[in-house]
Amino acid sequence: MELDFSRQLHFFWALVPEMILCAWGMVVLLAGVSRSQKEQDDTAPRDPSFGGGADMGWLALVGVLVAAVANGWMYGLEEIGRDGMIAVDGFRLFANWIFLLAAALTILVSFAYVYRQRLQAGEFYGLILFSTAGMMFMAGARDLIVVFLGLEVMSIAVYALTAFNRRDRRSAEAGLKYFLLGAFATGFFLYGITLLYGATGSTNIAEIARSVSSGQAPPTLLTLGIAFLTIGFGFKVSAVPFHMWTPDVYEGAPAPVTAFMSAAVKAAAFVAFLRVFMVGLDAAYDTWYPLMWWLAAITMVAANMIALVQSNVKRMLAYSSIAHAGYLLVAVTAANETAAAGMLFYLLVYTVMNIGAFAIVIGVAHQAEERLQVEDYAGFGWAQPTIGVLLTIFLLSLAGFPGTGGFMGKIYLLQGAADAQLWFLSVILVLTTIASYWYYLRVAWFMWMKRQMTEDQHDSVIVPLPMRVALVTAVVIVIYTGFFPSAALDFARASVEGFGAMSGSMLGLGQ
Repeated sequence: MELDFSRQLHFFWALVPEMILCAWGMVVLLAGVSRSQKEQDDTAPRDPSFGGGADMGWLALVGVLVAAVANGWMYGLEEIGRDGMIAVDGFRLFANWIFLLAAALTILVSFAYVYRQRLQAGEFYGLILFSTAGMMFMAGARDLIVVFLGLEVMSIAVYALTAFNRRDRRSAEAGLKYFLLGAFATGFFLYGITLLYGATGSTNIAEIARSVSSGQAPPTLLTLGIAFLTIGFGFKVSAVPFHMWTPDVYEGAPAPVTAFMSAAVKAAAFVAFLRVFMVGLDAAYDTWYPLMWWLAAITMVAANMIALVQSNVKRMLAYSSIAHAGYLLVAVTAANETAAAGMLFYLLVYTVMNIGAFAIVIGVAHQAEERLQVEDYAGFGWAQPTIGVLLTIFLLSLAGFPGTGGFMGKIYLLQGAADAQLWFLSVILVLTTIASYWYYLRVAWFMWMKRQMTEDQHDSVIVPLPMRVALVTAVVIVIYTGFFPSAALDFARASVEGFGAMSGSMLGLGQ
């Protein structure tokens, strides 16, 4: 009885960051409703950094900070057993830092956008907190049902965020597409859980690992379950051929939401993806290895080839996001601790450099959905040299240029692939990375080598104080991890130490 009570108490403390975010999200929602009622007749102009809904943004940031403190406190929490529904391990806590950082940066870059587009600030920032809580549920889940619950909490909030700008038909269309295709993919995911339950008799990842390792799971049911789970995860990470929704949704969604989706949603899906396959299905590696290999190869090649011909910057970054999903799938295919640590490092760097790039896109677009063509960046570097340099750094990091965090991230992914002897897949990663230089540097070329069409073309670019804070934070992380990556990588390695062994010796199978 005492042990059961200890487990229940442990389960409660294990969810403290998520509960804080959910509670704080409700506070922001209620505060937003109250504030909207008071300001219905107030049309006076406000500073987007400190008025016009910005107080809801600052309130949401406080919630993110409190959740971050709780996440740090959890490093001192001792885990009871290794087969509970919620993990309290370094892998989950490192992933939580990524989600919280993504949420904070997204809130900071969206102040002026929310103000100019006259969006409901309380609902907007509340949904970001709820979706972040869903991501953290996914990262800590050791049961497929909890993964599904986290996936739905995250997805429903992001569906609403995608269609949030009701005055924009493209936003409504993007939200509808994302919702319909997301519901369709969720069906595959649930069916995969059902088949795995039929094959192993459990939805607990540790129990699934035991059943698969002992050979008790029927091969046909197990293979079908793996295939359906792959489809569900493939949709969320935008892997080819499950990527068809991504360009339209990314282009139509409000720009801050696109930044959040392309970084945080993808990170959450990959973290859950790796835990389910590397821990629960590690003994079935020979079954899912060919599937992952081809998924990674096709995603890297197709996404980069299509991105080469894009003229819309948001659409180009959407295909760029798909290409990065291919790079990260190499880590899933390798399925070793080196690849897992490299994936965490890469997700951290990718989150900041992608949101940083989108922040400048938002500024160039006048905090709206205009001036999104590559030609609109002509002369931008000379008109706004500081912001131009920052965007160039983010583009170089996305391309994997030496001296940036993106380059080191790819190096660590390649090390994981080398440990798994995935030589051909490594060659594809290198060649597609070289190909990506064209569409990233094309934007930089327009910024620095082309003349602006009119003298005042870039004079009205708005970069308020919160966005500047986000840009400085992002560029510092990108440059620091490029020149001094050891601290972040050591942290990632410590976070995944023993991670892959959980399906073996840590569960008592290797004894």
